Amino acid sequence: MEITKKDMQIITALRQNARESLTKISRNTGIPVSTIFDKIKENPLITKSTCLLDFNQLGFNTRAKATIKVERGTREELRQYLSKHQNVNSLYKINSGYDFLIEVVFRNIKDLEEFMEHIRDRFQIIEDNVFYILEDIRREEFMADERLTPL
Repeated sequence: MEITKKDMQIITALRQNARESLTKISRNTGIPVSTIFDKIKENPLITKSTCLLDFNQLGFNTRAKATIKVERGTREELRQYLSKHQNVNSLYKINSGYDFLIEVVFRNIKDLEEFMEHIRDRFQIIEDNVFYILEDIRREEFMADERLTPL
């Protein structure tokens, strides 16, 4: 699939603010509203529209990413568990000796530590590493500036 300049303008506008009205995106890009609507509807690049939350404002003051290496026999069971857990924001299958990378959000460190202890007890975890997120320096900015787009 070839990405046109119009596609890039639309993608950039949506990356900057996915809640922006199509009319305003049209005004800013010079692309007709109907074209923007059709391209968004038909474009397989756009898989989900969402919003970024300030979890601290919601009372969730602890965020972390963790790598997990698990015994092969419980890998799928852990995957299912993590896929359905309310505090798992993102779940990835990874390489380099680990099975999963998770991003989790909790109200406090104690709750996160209890969660990690629970999965260590319930599943055959070989190794895990928890990295607390202290500050967002840059988040979800890839392709949000048309001048910096790698295409």
